[in-house]
Amino acid sequence: MKLELIVPATHENQGKPGKAILPPLGMAVIAALTPPDVEVSLTDENVAPIDFTKKIDLVGITSLTSTSQRAYKIADTFRAIGKKVVLGGIHPSILLEEASQHADAIVIGEAEGIWPGVIADFKANKLQKTYRQNVRPGLSDLPNPRRDLFAKGSYYFTNTLFTTRGCPYSCSFCTVTSFFGHTYRCRPVAEVINEIKTLNSKKLFIFLDDNIAGNPKFAKELFRALIPLKIKWVGQCSVTIAKDDELLKLAAASGCVDLFIGFESLSPINLAAVGKKINAVDEYETIIKKLHNAGIGIHGFFIFGLDGDDAGSFKRTVRFAQKARLESAQFDILTPYPGTAIFESLDKEGRILNKDWSQYGHDLMFEPKSLSREILQEGRTWAWREFYSLPSIWKRIGAGHHDPFLFWVSNLYYYYKVHMLKNLH
Repeated sequence: MKLELIVPATHENQGKPGKAILPPLGMAVIAALTPPDVEVSLTDENVAPIDFTKKIDLVGITSLTSTSQRAYKIADTFRAIGKKVVLGGIHPSILLEEASQHADAIVIGEAEGIWPGVIADFKANKLQKTYRQNVRPGLSDLPNPRRDLFAKGSYYFTNTLFTTRGCPYSCSFCTVTSFFGHTYRCRPVAEVINEIKTLNSKKLFIFLDDNIAGNPKFAKELFRALIPLKIKWVGQCSVTIAKDDELLKLAAASGCVDLFIGFESLSPINLAAVGKKINAVDEYETIIKKLHNAGIGIHGFFIFGLDGDDAGSFKRTVRFAQKARLESAQFDILTPYPGTAIFESLDKEGRILNKDWSQYGHDLMFEPKSLSREILQEGRTWAWREFYSLPSIWKRIGAGHHDPFLFWVSNLYYYYKVHMLKNLH
């Protein structure tokens, strides 16, 4: 039996595959869960075209909301030539009825504990319409992802892995809780360390956890175990990491060089409205200083278009990020993804402009309350270009920075995107 796993291209990469930042770790996990008698191949459409003439028996496609329309087109094409298709990922898990129109089977939620059964049913010609499990899978004894299936030389960073799943918080705009439930699960630290040892320790590691410090006890155990490995790593977490001095010290000692942190807004009203209870605007400066003093850079996330924003929000946010010398930042318009509380709220208010999922994450998809559409879009564009102007980059990453090379490279990458390609995503 031959199985083809497919990652649909993102909006900007459709029709023009090239080099991508990160490989599709999730599909490598699916490949590792597949019984050994099945021949598995993997196509990431972001880096290589799909071969619809390949001799295969079953197709598995993952889908985000923003790639769902492309996923459906790929699925329809394969089904038209007689191939069975299984869809999975966040979008099909949330919009089951919609996704079912384009697939022979849907895997809802996480694949551990389900996927081998899907393969067995296909072999027996008994493929079911849906597969789901009522209990969230444990994260012990997981096989190492099939990284050998990644297209060689197609990714800038290849040392990717996860140590936890889920997030202890439930922000109304986030899909993490929708997919993983109100759970936060951790892998055994020893198994994480063993996986790391199979990778190239001289290259930067990217932890893909939604909140690597969501369980401080686990995070401290993990960071202590990382120290002897002498690696450098980047991850994502909440502001709470700076409120635990021991945790922050261990993160730095373990090789953390940059953290992606959701500040979201400088408006307490906005933070309260989206359920970001752990963020307090008057603590931001202290948090940033503590991280910088520990030698850790910061990539800040900011959202525009929340109901408490006004025309001055763009300038206030950018000036704050510049003054705080954030190493990098993203300034995105709110995207109300299906399955989130904010989507349900805006939909009930009649403020969702359309449900063309291919535009989600790229265009303005809702009617703003306190700003015109034009001001919101122009303000977001100005924020990106101002923050990544050459004078701004120099002031933030200039002389005296503890790791100028890493952050100059990342800033010049963004400078090229927003000034040369005019691409804000």
